[in-house]
Amino acid sequence: MTTKIERLSALLGEHFGERAKSIVVDRGEVTLEVAAEDYRAVALELRDRAEFGFEQLIDVSGLDYSTWANGEWARERYAAATHLLSVANNWRLRLRAFAPDDGFPVLDSLCDVWPSANWFERETFDLFGIMFSGHPDLRRILTDYGFVGHPFRKDFPISGYVEMRYDPEQRRVVYQPVTIEPRENTPRVVREANYGDVGHG
Repeated sequence: MTTKIERLSALLGEHFGERAKSIVVDRGEVTLEVAAEDYRAVALELRDRAEFGFEQLIDVSGLDYSTWANGEWARERYAAATHLLSVANNWRLRLRAFAPDDGFPVLDSLCDVWPSANWFERETFDLFGIMFSGHPDLRRILTDYGFVGHPFRKDFPISGYVEMRYDPEQRRVVYQPVTIEPRENTPRVVREANYGDVGHG
């Protein structure tokens, strides 16, 4: 007897055929990967076809594959993973698409397919720098207006590029280049020689 997840996986393969670049079932979850040019069209079919019935978009997550499994990644660097829920069919799906240009990553917006994509796409843009073509109001949502860079990219410096502080003389918030040197935050505990040896003390 097949499980719901196996049935969903088979249904995706039958319907999308070559448009499904991969269908992976792992840890009780199904991931469907499609090309960037098919991303929006596939999303519409996943929503509108009764056999899929994905009425809800739960989340959109950015992904940076610049390194993967302690090695180099040989494909496109940035992807968006869209998490979908079908209440009618009681199953979930992760729809993933890679942005074709690492220098200027762009994918189609799904705001007109699922309005809940709006803030999640803004978050993905803010933290990963992935643009969403057709988004009605793509701007930062978590970082400040003057923020430089995208903090969830793997090459973003841990201390950032600028720091913000309140200047009492100017009576306003100011930005300045980060001047903090990398430092070890773990306290050092210095003990005498042979501490912990058997018979010591």
